[in-house]
Amino acid sequence: MECRKKENLKNCTCTYAGCDKTGMCCECIAYHLSARQLPGCCFPPEVEKTYDRSFRAFAKAWKL
Repeated sequence: MECRKKENLKNCTCTYAGCDKTGMCCECIAYHLSARQLPGCCFPPEVEKTYDRSFRAFAKAWKL
């Protein structure tokens, strides 16, 4: 499958400037799941900016 990085960048909400996976959703998701985290796009903007990608932060943000 061809990466659609240019298209993905239009919707990428990650604010981490040093991220080398920005716009490469497959790599981003694989990276975060391997670290027992979720990618920034799963969080509301105010939570994403904290860089806490934990499942706990996700549940708290969405009040689950």
